[in-house]
Amino acid sequence: MPKGPMRFFADCNVGKLARWLRMLGFDVLYSPDIEDDVLVCRAMREDRIILTRDTEIAFRKAAQRSLFILSDDTSEQVRQVITELGLKVDPSRLTPRCALCNEVLEEVPKEAVKDRVPPYTYSTHERFRVCGVCGRVYWHGSHVERVLREAAGVDSGGVSNEDGSSPPLVGEEENISEF
Repeated sequence: MPKGPMRFFADCNVGKLARWLRMLGFDVLYSPDIEDDVLVCRAMREDRIILTRDTEIAFRKAAQRSLFILSDDTSEQVRQVITELGLKVDPSRLTPRCALCNEVLEEVPKEAVKDRVPPYTYSTHERFRVCGVCGRVYWHGSHVERVLREAAGVDSGGVSNEDGSSPPLVGEEENISEF
């Protein structure tokens, strides 16, 4: 088993699962065009658990640390990963990650995103985070609440992190077509 938090590599069949797990703060690599052999080697080298719906990957001897995902439904997939791997999802301790890049998000002053978010979002939210790689802006929205409730079986209940920040932030309007 890995030292430290579990890290994952999602294959091309579970891209939405990768994004949802990232919203829950998990480190999940996802490269839809990667060759199976390269994915397996890289996952082994980086001590990552492979998440896949591909039986040819899941049952390879070299892919000993893999989880075959049973369902096509993303909520059920997330529940399977959490249950079978014994993961704990604590909304107050989530490390927000970019749903697309997997990078840890950086909190920025509200003024820094004024021209980058819809006016209503700017007026109704106080905390924003930005991905240092792709530049996407995130805020705590209904996507996170839905993932926590439906998939992880957790209600954030308006909790905040120890530093007073909101749990993972998701730019709803910007990313709605991608979730």
